[in-house]
Amino acid sequence: MSESEFEQLAEQALARIEQSLEESGAEVDIESGPGGVLELEFENGSKMVVNRHSAAREIWVAAKSGGFHFRWDGKAWRDTRDGSELFAALSKLVSSQSGKGVVLKP
Repeated sequence: MSESEFEQLAEQALARIEQSLEESGAEVDIESGPGGVLELEFENGSKMVVNRHSAAREIWVAAKSGGFHFRWDGKAWRDTRDGSELFAALSKLVSSQSGKGVVLKP
């Protein structure tokens, strides 16, 4: 995948994550930063960061429970360790960190 293809796919994914969080009703403050960074702050004060990592051509998630890397497989962003899909994984991570059930839709 070229760098421009990665940038386009990653930007689309980050925008969809932000939109899906807003639609989910999750109690989270979202700040979109330069360079493809989403900072999420939950009511309990904990934070999560979702960002694109151009050199690795991955989307990285830094959550309270750990760090996760997602790579495009041609159809979806998949965790490089267990193969889980990005939005399914984020649903679990956001639910766990916020203490409230959240479902994010791709």
